[in-house]
Amino acid sequence: MKLTFTVLLASAITGVFAIPTPTEQGPITARQAASACATAVTLSGNPFAGRSIYANKFYSSEVISAAASITDSALKAKATKVASVGTYLWIDTRAKIATVEDAIKDVACNQIAALVIYDLPGRDCAAKASNGELAVGQLDVYKTQYIDPIVAIIKKYPKVAISLIIEPDSLPNLVTNINLATCQASAAGYREGVAYALKQLNLPNVAMYLDAGHGGWLGWNDNLKPGAQVLADAYIAAGKPQSLRGISTNVAGWNAWDLTPGEFSNTADAQYNKAQNEKAYVELFAPYLKAAGMPSQAIVDTGRNAVQGLRKAWGDWCNVNGAGFGVRPTTSTGSSLVDSFVWVKPGGESDGTSDTSAVRYDSFCGLDDAFKPSPEAGQWNQAYFEMLLKNAKPSF
Repeated sequence: MKLTFTVLLASAITGVFAIPTPTEQGPITARQAASACATAVTLSGNPFAGRSIYANKFYSSEVISAAASITDSALKAKATKVASVGTYLWIDTRAKIATVEDAIKDVACNQIAALVIYDLPGRDCAAKASNGELAVGQLDVYKTQYIDPIVAIIKKYPKVAISLIIEPDSLPNLVTNINLATCQASAAGYREGVAYALKQLNLPNVAMYLDAGHGGWLGWNDNLKPGAQVLADAYIAAGKPQSLRGISTNVAGWNAWDLTPGEFSNTADAQYNKAQNEKAYVELFAPYLKAAGMPSQAIVDTGRNAVQGLRKAWGDWCNVNGAGFGVRPTTSTGSSLVDSFVWVKPGGESDGTSDTSAVRYDSFCGLDDAFKPSPEAGQWNQAYFEMLLKNAKPSF
């Protein structure tokens, strides 16, 4: 996926990077595995507190392979460190459900597994780059062949803490892109599908975060209230699940955490958006969420937001050129509203292809500020990975 929307909006940031806490860790050791919780986990409060994010073997293996092809010894050494950073695993097709058990079965008691639930019918209704496998109208397939099997696997591991991000970009599209026929067709399925996911995944050892785009998307003055309402409606329709902790922001995004003034603060329309960084967005959005009856804690993706001033427009979302790995996952966020900085987008996996002849080509991937050449969404881009590594702040 990645931040797909036609109404362009955005925010900016980078700011003081917190010192990484133990949310960075390498592949689990036999000793760690032996420390798995003796009893079932019931999460309350910040689920990341006292836990590091598990570095799933799938992204780690991609990084290790990438490092092996780097000839510069210093850069190679840095690359191998990325493999130890806990990063979310995207369950973006039914076939990927087969990876869920491997992603959670070895998680120790002092760790938390991290997964992205991402397969709604008519997914990414405002973009071509990462259209999903399920067509509009296949809601029953989403429920019975996607959500239900994931729930069944998670129920096998009640002693494992699990963090879930629910359907990036889906509900925000219903706020800003509902004028598109594709989003109109997807709307009912998005609402019911998200509510179903929230209800079924409401388990004691699970902490869910419903995706809320980013400050440059729903942070506009006119989008804050309706944005909060559409998220809260899904939460309420799901029966107000206790496992929902709040929202995720900046998923696969580029916005800075607390850069002031914001990256686009001097644009003509900046007066209509006070969410000039993700910190401001979370703080502005929280009261609206609370008023709508929904929890308002947040996690923020800092995986690729180390460098600012790269985009020509707030809504440029595809393979931004010059980007760098951001602050590693940590609960030292400096905000009581933010549970943790997290890495959600696996750095090195493409947002979309720059090949204009490709069926899934999206014009955003061909913009002047997009990295070229880039392969199809989800495919590995070695050159982009090395760029992220070279531009990382803090450096590895």
